[in-house]
Amino acid sequence: MDTLERIADRQTILIVDDSEMNRAILADMLGNEFDIIEAENGKEGVAMLQKHGPEVSLVLLDIVMPEMDGFGVLNMMNKYHWIEDIPVIMISAERGSSHIERAFELGITDFISRPFDALIVHRRVVNTILLYAKQKKLTAMVAEQIFEKEHRSSLMIDILSHIVEFRNGESGMHVRHVHTLTETLLKVLVQKTDRYHLSQTDISVIGTASALHDIGKIAIPEEVLNKPGRLTNEEFAIMKTHSMVGADMLEALPFYQNEPLVKAAYQICRWHHERWDGRGYPDGLKGDEIPISAQIVALADVYDALTSQRVYKPAYTHEQAVSMILNGECGTFNPLIMECLRDSADDIPAGLSDDSIESRNRREMQNVARELHKHEELTASERTLELLEHERMKYSFFASLTQEIQFEYTVTPPSLVLSTWGSEKLGLPEIVMDPYQDEAAQAIIAPEDRDSIAGALRSTTPGNPVVQSDCKLFLDGEEKWHRIIARASWSSEEPPRYTGCIGKALDIHSSRLQLEHLEQQASHDGLTGLLNHAYAKKRIMERLEDRPSGRYALAILDLDYFKSANDTYGHMFGDQVLKFIADRMRHSIRGGDIAARVGGDEFLIFLEYKTDLESTIDGVYKRLAGGSYEDFKISVSMGVASAETVGVDYDTLFRCADQALYVVKNSGKGHYSYYEKEHAPVGEDISAVSPIDGEDEAGQAQHEEESK
Repeated sequence: MDTLERIADRQTILIVDDSEMNRAILADMLGNEFDIIEAENGKEGVAMLQKHGPEVSLVLLDIVMPEMDGFGVLNMMNKYHWIEDIPVIMISAERGSSHIERAFELGITDFISRPFDALIVHRRVVNTILLYAKQKKLTAMVAEQIFEKEHRSSLMIDILSHIVEFRNGESGMHVRHVHTLTETLLKVLVQKTDRYHLSQTDISVIGTASALHDIGKIAIPEEVLNKPGRLTNEEFAIMKTHSMVGADMLEALPFYQNEPLVKAAYQICRWHHERWDGRGYPDGLKGDEIPISAQIVALADVYDALTSQRVYKPAYTHEQAVSMILNGECGTFNPLIMECLRDSADDIPAGLSDDSIESRNRREMQNVARELHKHEELTASERTLELLEHERMKYSFFASLTQEIQFEYTVTPPSLVLSTWGSEKLGLPEIVMDPYQDEAAQAIIAPEDRDSIAGALRSTTPGNPVVQSDCKLFLDGEEKWHRIIARASWSSEEPPRYTGCIGKALDIHSSRLQLEHLEQQASHDGLTGLLNHAYAKKRIMERLEDRPSGRYALAILDLDYFKSANDTYGHMFGDQVLKFIADRMRHSIRGGDIAARVGGDEFLIFLEYKTDLESTIDGVYKRLAGGSYEDFKISVSMGVASAETVGVDYDTLFRCADQALYVVKNSGKGHYSYYEKEHAPVGEDISAVSPIDGEDEAGQAQHEEESK
């Protein structure tokens, strides 16, 4: 095969030389095989590149020219990054080493001296064009692979979004909109300030992580999640647990804790309901104590909640939503981010309407290209490796969240590729070459099950490629039932040829355990492990209804000076103090007693006593109060109400114990008191009081704002 036949199309060469004779000689040498365009000086050469750049395969460039010399042309090609795609061969009678060295520093590929040797010119031109054609083909292949991986990552995001949103009757568009809004606001933010030191990579990571902001909602009961009206205090307390549940799920991942995507997702899950003025939850952070990722997602979340129809409200218009946020009707936000919303308001509707997977992938590829231009010191291979590693990290992260054995099988060459989690679970390497001959791989599944699944996959069609089968896998010396879901891959040729499959193996037993774990999360406080208030109330009311004649008492206690622990040592330390108190409570009550975290630093204990309530309460209090956690001294205030005094209604017990606690807090703290009639506010009928749950009214007001 002739060399030029390997070049797909007839190539165009630009000759830039002030000598008409030199241009004519080169055109005669190359004109039979290439299209030739000419420029008689450097300025004209730059103009030709601006006009014909995508068509030009090679530039033959003289050094000494009027108007603009060859070095000036090279400087312009470097400025506009043309030199990265268009090779340059310098042609000149100048043979000084300084000229040649400077030309190579500016990016030329080769140097040809005059007078010309036709054979040398032809061979060097052909070799250079072939080399760049191969590089362009490789670049296109890598770009296609990156695009495909980005496409799969986007699919994974949409699938996870749909799973979360499906439970509360939404389509998954909320998560996609939050993703788009987050990236839009971040891009405007970095143009306004460098205060948060955000790179393009950071923006991409935060945008991707935003998809997980509500993942904790999978633990919220449907009757609360889909309630069409206002939530009660207890229901709102349950709803608020989704932020900590999501954060706990990410923190419980056995790997990837140091990955930027996991860190960003944790921050967003835990703190996207915090508010600039400190009136959010779960930790009451204020100002820039809240990570910028969570601040941005919080605003994006509220905007889309306003503009979307929900079971409890119609959709507001874009203009109404922006106005409500800027006027402070939906909580307080970072003034700088509010400016970003104001500046980008006109572009948001168009951005959301163009929020398809393809559009997001296209934007991501454009972001990648811009980022690469900032790092010219990277070689092509280093750039490629960094991009592919970024995609690998995202894919592995999403795969680990599902805790499923994910795999990809190719027929030619025969190989099995496993996700990192799946590899560790099966005790196999991530890549198993020729799995049909690998003894360890063969020992995992019974031959008849393997052949049945393989036959089903080969029997699929491109239009109906998915198969599902339940079978036993041999793991850690025992058989476990798994559900195999796989999608066959087919070539594009006619007729299509089976090329392999992608799929996952889901541990059916583990899925049930995971559901039980989610139920546990819904009934327990995510930080301390005690019952949450809503579930504790349900348990107590059942006890009072089953045995109304029992002798019961309810105590509410909180930590004195807890705010100073947060202010002095930080919120992480404060969390440890709360866990310390919760552990003391577990050791201070009997098996039939109930202990729960009400909210913040407030807890309750419900107990049944036989004869001596005073000694029982005194013993509990002494076991809880006193001592210290590291340098923080433990001081507890407690209010107690007994059923003998106020009756067996839970709401009344709770309110009266809270009134007794109020008296303690206002009379010096650090002790406990029983509810007496004189504790009730003047004119209050204790039989008609309503419950409180340790939160101020801001929490419910905030829920109503978000629900608008």
